[in-house]
Amino acid sequence: MNRKKIVLIGAGSAVFAKGLIADFIQSDFGTWEIALCDINPAILDSITKLARKMVETKNAQNRIQITSSTDRTELLPGADFVVTTIAVGGRHAWEQDVLIPRKYGIYQPVGDSIMPGGIARAQRMIPQMVAIAKDVERLCPNAYFFNYSNPMTAIVTAVRKATNVNMVGLCHGVIYGERYLARMLGVDVSRITTVGAGLNHLTFLYDIRVDGQDAKPRLREIVEEQRKDAAIHGHVYNFFNSQLDDTEIPNFMDNPLSWELFERYGALPAVVDRHASEFFPERFPKGQFYTRTLGIDAFPIEEVIARGEKTYRDMLRQGEEGVVVDESLFKRSEGEHEQLVEMIRSLILDERKTFSVNIPNEGAVKGLPDDAVLEIPGVATALGFRPMQVTGFSASLRGIIARRLAPVNPTVEAALTGNKDMWIEAMLLDGAVTDEKVAAALVEDFLKEYRDCLPQYFK
Repeated sequence: MNRKKIVLIGAGSAVFAKGLIADFIQSDFGTWEIALCDINPAILDSITKLARKMVETKNAQNRIQITSSTDRTELLPGADFVVTTIAVGGRHAWEQDVLIPRKYGIYQPVGDSIMPGGIARAQRMIPQMVAIAKDVERLCPNAYFFNYSNPMTAIVTAVRKATNVNMVGLCHGVIYGERYLARMLGVDVSRITTVGAGLNHLTFLYDIRVDGQDAKPRLREIVEEQRKDAAIHGHVYNFFNSQLDDTEIPNFMDNPLSWELFERYGALPAVVDRHASEFFPERFPKGQFYTRTLGIDAFPIEEVIARGEKTYRDMLRQGEEGVVVDESLFKRSEGEHEQLVEMIRSLILDERKTFSVNIPNEGAVKGLPDDAVLEIPGVATALGFRPMQVTGFSASLRGIIARRLAPVNPTVEAALTGNKDMWIEAMLLDGAVTDEKVAAALVEDFLKEYRDCLPQYFK
């Protein structure tokens, strides 16, 4: 097999680059050029050194070649696959996406997908993602283009609208959800199968099976057992279930919204409450979340950012001269990168494996627009991705998703045109802001904070 080329734009991401490199190194699938791109020269130098050290550690120099550049146009020609993990404005901007709305009594635990923070992030991200897509269209038009950057739904919608590039959005949410359920049920994740549909960060796993048998009755039993135990012994909340050891059993009380939805609709949000709570702002006025406050003492954003900064520093330290590469770098994690290697293999070899992907609906979920970008099962074939027909997705769940689709197109239009009125409209349709004057004030605050990242509004 001829050497394939994959270009990673945003190579300085805290966890993705090293995980992707580790997976390619440990895969026996072909030979690869992994081209790393980041606009920060110092960060790029560090991740490039780390990547080469990882390759050398596993004696994979014959199979894996590492190249890098701050200029993506130098790397894109000849690419077979392009992957984006960028974050315009970095961690500071992400933090402000959450802190600015707080001034108006709007509380978010993440701020990367929806509500005022997610919509503001889209205004920074979409122009840059479209520019990258146009370069892909010009320099490697036959490449598969995968995106991991958020807000996923808005970005994939915008790129497909503004270019002819068939971007596919990827996320580890469903992978995480299955592992979460496996721990809950006390079984190996290999025994779990699910079917889910929805939006990125709000994908409902509505068919959950262990060894082919419906697991929802047992999940309801576990929830009831945990409820009775908490009534007797109390419960210490853990708002970061992703940090649980595989031996620890998740407790439904750490994700009360998700399990409330499960009991009501028979479906569980794959990424549980930290993300799912932002899609239901009407349930949590002033961020009040089951006796706590979102982003403060329920999924505190400062703790999330601090964890990310530590992970980032630890990654860069591994690339320093004289530092021995930690074997833990090669351990397959819960991250999204592990899905990508398997997906690429299925595309090249026409294995026709099914993955959770963000692609246009095209009739997969009846009752939702064909052009809506949904997170649904997609089959990876030699001809690209084909959406799998989703049956059994209830009318109630379709209604929830249809409502959350409402702000997407105004968000995209605002980002592409620099139309402030459309940005305001997107926030009002989102529902976290109900006062037009507050929405307008938020827009002005965001414009002041991110002026350098929003050139479309300052022509």
